[in-house]
Amino acid sequence: MHRKLEPKLLTVLREGYTLKQFRGDMLGGLTVGVVALPLSIALAIASGVKPEQGLYTAIFAGFVIAVLGGSRAQISGPTGAFIVIVYGIVQKYGYDGLVVATLIAGILLILMGLARMGAFLKFVPYPVVIGFTSGIALIIFSSQVSDFLGLKLEKVPADFTEKWIEYARHSATFDPSTLAVGAASLLIIVAWPKITRKVPGPLIAILAVTFAVQYFQIPVDTIASRFGEVPSSLPSPQFPVVTWPLVQQMFSPAITIAILAGLESLLAAVVADGMTGTRHRSNMELIAQGTGNIVSVMFGGIPATGAIARTATNIKSGGTTPFSAIIHCVFLLLVLLFIGKWAAMIPMATLAAILIVVAYNMSEWREFGHLLKSPRGDVAVLLATFLLTVFIELTVAIQVGILLAAFLFLQKMSAETHVDVITENLKDDDEFQTRDMTGIKIPAGVEVFEIYGSLFFGAVRQFKESIRVVATKPRVLILRMRQVPTIDASGIHVLEELVKETKDNGQLLIFSAVSRNVYRVMRKGGFVDQVGRKNFAPDIIAALDVAKDYLDSIEVDKTR
Repeated sequence: MHRKLEPKLLTVLREGYTLKQFRGDMLGGLTVGVVALPLSIALAIASGVKPEQGLYTAIFAGFVIAVLGGSRAQISGPTGAFIVIVYGIVQKYGYDGLVVATLIAGILLILMGLARMGAFLKFVPYPVVIGFTSGIALIIFSSQVSDFLGLKLEKVPADFTEKWIEYARHSATFDPSTLAVGAASLLIIVAWPKITRKVPGPLIAILAVTFAVQYFQIPVDTIASRFGEVPSSLPSPQFPVVTWPLVQQMFSPAITIAILAGLESLLAAVVADGMTGTRHRSNMELIAQGTGNIVSVMFGGIPATGAIARTATNIKSGGTTPFSAIIHCVFLLLVLLFIGKWAAMIPMATLAAILIVVAYNMSEWREFGHLLKSPRGDVAVLLATFLLTVFIELTVAIQVGILLAAFLFLQKMSAETHVDVITENLKDDDEFQTRDMTGIKIPAGVEVFEIYGSLFFGAVRQFKESIRVVATKPRVLILRMRQVPTIDASGIHVLEELVKETKDNGQLLIFSAVSRNVYRVMRKGGFVDQVGRKNFAPDIIAALDVAKDYLDSIEVDKTR
């Protein structure tokens, strides 16, 4: 197996796993397990599925990704990033639709890893990431308002605008007891870190508030009253009935799930690298994420990815190897089997408070405000992604955001491509400064043009316009291409048109200082043979020699 496609767990075992590492992993795994317990339940409920499905995800997906993953200390499981897309799929297509979408996403992630595409996910523009992350945070917050206030709603609308309209209509129906429970939970979560960070605030809020609700018989909604008892057993693996029409419908959401899973897991891996001084294997991580998501939904779970906050908590608590993530999964399994029934007593307002804090931490509001001071194009990408996430759909937001950012990048790149006439200033050029100038002169009837920037499909129009503006009718036209790093089929095509035009006008076209990469593309496409190898000069001085020989031959022909 190629070393870069080897799980980090095998690397750790090969290096020698020590008792000291185990102690750190045990403490890290148990600590992050305590953190993941309420989050997994809350994220599942917010995603429109049953509470236990969040635990199934953390257990099954977390275990598989830990065993196969390319990061030493990353923790995987359900995350806030998936709430919007999962909730939308479940509401429209049911859980079977989510299973199909996640299976497709898992296969896509595995293929991306095998194709060594881990580095490509780094090219998703930052404004797109902040735009959809901030949009997701706002949607998560909005989805928890009803449970936090105890509004008397039969069903909370999925649409963002309709949701707030319903909140406004039913604002007078809020329940003081529910609001008090939610506010107390929120206060504990926010204030507890000032006392100690060794025990997570959400866990203290759940224990304290749940005890108070049960002891004083406070009439508020709990997991049990809303969803029934939480099962104390593991589900059997199931495979959905897959139809081709359902696959077609789920393919676009699956791409979004794959992008989100890949992006967030690699971001979490980068965070882990920075905290531990190690390096992750991005392609192996994608394969692990894909496999983990497939296993997750086969055992009743939802999409999973690397969780940045839980990963950081694991490392701060002593976890340094994949065994800490495995221990976290075992802890959650034992909780499900032996304490799961008690989880049904948790008030819904407490889970809402937990998710409101998650939404705040996800919002990136400082970065959002900072990006608003960026160039107009970046601001447009940020706002388009944010608004589409909130008001339309996350799938559309990511696709449009990436496309818009790509078009803006192409526009910037094409604007950098231009052609200048440098005949008059050629002797001041740096190529001449290091050469003997004796006997070198630019013959009459020769014009030298310098191309700056890549010749690709986005810059072809700019190149044509530049040539049209500066081109005269010289006997010899030299195209100096030392500043052209890349060329594509569109660039070759426009040069072919230029070659034909110069031939029709009785002119000679000479190419100077073409880089190896560009020359290789020209040769493979047959362009070099079309122009003639003798018309490719290694530098401008050699190109002038070719021009002089050509002009001399014309004069000789005239005297005959």
